[in-house]
Amino acid sequence: MLSAVAAAVALTACGDREPDDRTAGQKLDSVIAKADRETEQMQAQAERAAQRTREAAGTAADATERGVERAGDAISDAAITASVNAEFAKDNQLSALGIDVDTENGRVTLSGKAPNEAARERATQLASSVRGVVAVDNRLRVENAQSRTTQ
Repeated sequence: MLSAVAAAVALTACGDREPDDRTAGQKLDSVIAKADRETEQMQAQAERAAQRTREAAGTAADATERGVERAGDAISDAAITASVNAEFAKDNQLSALGIDVDTENGRVTLSGKAPNEAARERATQLASSVRGVVAVDNRLRVENAQSRTTQ
């Protein structure tokens, strides 16, 4: 810094400027004060840049966290669907029906056909018993005996 101050004093002394009645000490003090002001300005700019960087990092971290949560939700929904299907496979009445199971945000939707109302209700009970299920929308249609005999 001392060399910068010396260079600034030398440049000031060599210019074709109007005569300056200040002493060399006063000129040196002026150059040092200017250097101090510029240093303070640079520090303020650096602090603003650091703050913007911290804010951007926070925003990026938030976005990453939201992405991880969404991925976790998708994994959880897939695990719920698999668990519901596994419960159906273990049940003698429901294992051969081919019930379609869809899960979104822990909400299970069942679709397809059930042989009777008891099997339809059993599907709701089994799906509801799976960990992570928050609701079951049972859209199973009960086949009536007449439609099975005409096919």
